[in-house]
Amino acid sequence: MAESSSYLTATADAYDAVADIYADFVRGSLDRLPLDRAIVAVFAELVRGGEPLPVVEAGCGPGYMTAHLRDLGLDAFGIDLSPALVDIARRDFPDLRFEVGSMGAFDVGDGELGGLLSWYSLIHIPPPELPPYFAEFRRVLASEGYLLFGFFESEGGPVVQFDHKVTPAYRWPIDDLADMARKEGFVEVARMLREPLEDERFRRGHLLMRAL
Repeated sequence: MAESSSYLTATADAYDAVADIYADFVRGSLDRLPLDRAIVAVFAELVRGGEPLPVVEAGCGPGYMTAHLRDLGLDAFGIDLSPALVDIARRDFPDLRFEVGSMGAFDVGDGELGGLLSWYSLIHIPPPELPPYFAEFRRVLASEGYLLFGFFESEGGPVVQFDHKVTPAYRWPIDDLADMARKEGFVEVARMLREPLEDERFRRGHLLMRAL
């Protein structure tokens, strides 16, 4: 897909500027999130049950989720817009592959992947720009491959921009994202909403989809 570069550049620059702080902030964050770990584990189990194909984490940041996928038995690699975060991922997980790139334009052939994880990375895409990303996800996934994405849920309201600490981001109604994915060739397998922890601001949404 062709991409407008302005918001991509702004996002990459914003994360580059705080890469070390951000990496320290998210390191170990899964340890206190049993529900989040549970849906990622389901994703991994479903992917392992299919054809043995690689899995990408789209928007991998410092790589901790890519490493978690590896620990769950997947052949995982990561891509991210931020060169600084990719450098940290390569340093912290030298046995894994990390590349600088956009999840809107993978350097991957059609149907080459068995799974795709987008863990709170779709949140930075302006709403009018988002549908083609699901088309790109469908392109790189094999039929019966799985997509899992995490995001901030709008709690019954419309799409709304909020003051993310790094760069502008959006909260979405879970039904709207599910419908958008369906239009691009996915079917919903499961969804999980969880309420924010004491130090979190917003409800968290998770959608597990299968490519038709």
